[in-house]
Amino acid sequence: MTIRVLLADDQALLRLGFRMVLDMQPDLEVVGEAADGSQAAAMTRALAPDVVLMDVRMPVTDGIEATRRIVDSGSPARVLMLTTFNLDEYVYAALRAGASGFLLKDVPPADLVSGIRAVAAGDAVVAPSVTRRLIDTFAVHLPDPATGRTPTEARLDLLTDREREVLVQVAKGCSNGEIAQALVVSEATVKTHVGRILTKLALRDRVQVVVFAYETGIVRPGAE
Repeated sequence: MTIRVLLADDQALLRLGFRMVLDMQPDLEVVGEAADGSQAAAMTRALAPDVVLMDVRMPVTDGIEATRRIVDSGSPARVLMLTTFNLDEYVYAALRAGASGFLLKDVPPADLVSGIRAVAAGDAVVAPSVTRRLIDTFAVHLPDPATGRTPTEARLDLLTDREREVLVQVAKGCSNGEIAQALVVSEATVKTHVGRILTKLALRDRVQVVVFAYETGIVRPGAE
């Protein structure tokens, strides 16, 4: 199965570099290039890519707003953000907008390729240690921009006790195998729990689970 990728970055040389890397992969196809967020959103509608490789900072419309438009449109495309700094505040905003993860712009080619494949498969690509640093820095300080309030814990009532336990483990960056070992269950059982968590909380992927866990306070910065 070929993974269709849209490149969105205002720097033509970077787009060329990414295209060269991706064109070498038999299962990846670059279907278009956008120079700003508005173009990225429009081209996502027109070309229906599986993954949008999205720069955070672009002119006209930035990657955050473009991500929000793509997600709000109901597009199945997954957005993988690109940033220069691994603790860029804008990346946190992008995750809240619905991005499935982020990579640094100087990511090794192999990691870029594996990241795109992972996002296309519905997984997260943010390294656990980077995820924790990012969320620790911003999650408990930034209110929802739409309401001016921090998120409520009411949605946690939708989860069973076991699903809460799995949620905590996911928020700590644990893999399904690690969660299975910690909770003494099978990996298949963990996968089922994760799927139910995503469905009940209307979340797109594991990155969104991490954001939700920190926002609601079920996991707090610095906690082990």
